[in-house]
Amino acid sequence: MPRAHKYDVIVVGAGGAGLMAARYAAQNKDVKVAVISKLYPTRSHTGAAQGGVGAALGNVSEDHPEWHAFDTVKGGDYLTDQDVAETFAHEVVDAVYELEHMGLPFSRTPEGRIAQRKFGGHTREFGKSAVERACYAADRTGHMILQTLYQQSIKDQVTFFNEFHVLDLVLEDGSARGVVAYELATGEIHVFHAKATIIATGGNGRMFKVTSNAHALTGDLMSIVYRRGLPIEDPEFYQFHPTGLYKIGVLLTEGARGEGGILRNKDGERFMERYAPSIKDLAPRDMVSRAMYLEIQEGRGVGPDGDYIHLDLTHIDAEIIEERLPDITEFARIYLGVDPIKEPVPVQPTAHYAMGGIPTTIDTQVVADGEGTVVPGLYAAGEVACASLHGANRLGTNSLGDLIVFGRRAGIEAAKYAARVDYEPMPAGVDERAREELERIRAASGSERAAHIRKELQDTMMDNASVFRTEATLAKQVEILADLRERYKQVSVEDDGQVFNTELMEVVELGFLLDNAEQLVYAARNRTESRGAHSREDHQDRDDDRWLEHTMVYRNDDGSVRVGAKPVTLGKYEPKPRVY
Repeated sequence: MPRAHKYDVIVVGAGGAGLMAARYAAQNKDVKVAVISKLYPTRSHTGAAQGGVGAALGNVSEDHPEWHAFDTVKGGDYLTDQDVAETFAHEVVDAVYELEHMGLPFSRTPEGRIAQRKFGGHTREFGKSAVERACYAADRTGHMILQTLYQQSIKDQVTFFNEFHVLDLVLEDGSARGVVAYELATGEIHVFHAKATIIATGGNGRMFKVTSNAHALTGDLMSIVYRRGLPIEDPEFYQFHPTGLYKIGVLLTEGARGEGGILRNKDGERFMERYAPSIKDLAPRDMVSRAMYLEIQEGRGVGPDGDYIHLDLTHIDAEIIEERLPDITEFARIYLGVDPIKEPVPVQPTAHYAMGGIPTTIDTQVVADGEGTVVPGLYAAGEVACASLHGANRLGTNSLGDLIVFGRRAGIEAAKYAARVDYEPMPAGVDERAREELERIRAASGSERAAHIRKELQDTMMDNASVFRTEATLAKQVEILADLRERYKQVSVEDDGQVFNTELMEVVELGFLLDNAEQLVYAARNRTESRGAHSREDHQDRDDDRWLEHTMVYRNDDGSVRVGAKPVTLGKYEPKPRVY
């Protein structure tokens, strides 16, 4: 029998969105809240976010939420739902001040206000020039958010179940009733019965070879809801951050360019002047990543193989680099043996962020189809969710803003729902699917190893479905994924123990990654245009007449994939060519 738990609100994931949701759900003292995380909360991937939170505080120069909303819509290549962007741009200002009042140690201006700096894609007066909008704590902003919110959640008496892997979502009669999880320390199965379930489990970048994502980011809940018949929205839009450390993928924040860093090719040319004459190196990430790849393809890359670009900080005062960018300076020194104060840093685009995810309303309620049918009791926030704030390409700093704005909304909405409904009965045999999957893996006697399949997945996704795509590469990847799925059935494990069986969980996570890759590739093949982070070399133009719509990817009962659509919420910002 599984161990049973009962909470009014269950939050799956303990990153920024999950902790924000838990904290705000717990403000309702009649609501009992628990967080389930496969990591200790302060090890969550939000801690890797360096650059800042974009908010129109106007502490350094004039700024307005309307300008921020416009940049979000334009940066998202007009696939952003405009009501979501406008709400977000206004609410993120209050959310930043709330974090300050919770004790987050922001960097400061000489007057003592929250410091702000320039960041890619953020402009004044609807695109005229760059503006200082990123609120930051040196280059450790995400780390500070995690620490602050975890302390607040402890104060609010939130219960934590750490190192628990969620294996299934309990859906009965179209409503959510909790989750099934595996306790790593004991190998036991636990059932969590809840009135409201919030999914906040982050991204899925580990399907790519070069990524800034931690090893834990395997798209678990994106896979689980997909297996349960719910759609995934816009998975083809995957952002590659321009400045990952060469070959490693460890992120160097866009704040480096906000402080004046310059991208240079082998000739020392500041090539972004050709691609974005107005804001140059601070253009949106998809534009900069493509420009870097084009420089490399056309023979202007740096190094013996000409396969990277230089990020040049040597002209910036050393004290500024050490004070405002201490982490990335240390990363470059440790991992590449390069001192950014004295020499340029080798960088290349790295798989960074999923714009798509589990579709939600503006109030974070999960929807089951393109018509907006709400799944009662189920909410999602953060990178795992798609409201759609980011559209086809997320602006830098809007990820941390997303976490705090929609994490807060999820917590408030879930607590309201839990306070007004009774517990629905938990169906019999609720843990059977999870147990059967674990037993299948344990009983497998094939010669395949998870590490080999994972490597092939990551290598081929990088080759066929990353920054540039064609019908031929995507069709090839569909075949590769089908083959990898068959081989996955033959994966066996050597560890037959119950205690801390990480090998078993790695196999489970590989299954999740294969689902996530399938969602992305089918959606990318379906969308015959180039928009934002989705670049088709065989369909290079944006096609608003045909493709100004969201993608919805479903898995049918027979295992086949169906691609549907959902309308974009338009507004006062009419689609125009993105010129910077």
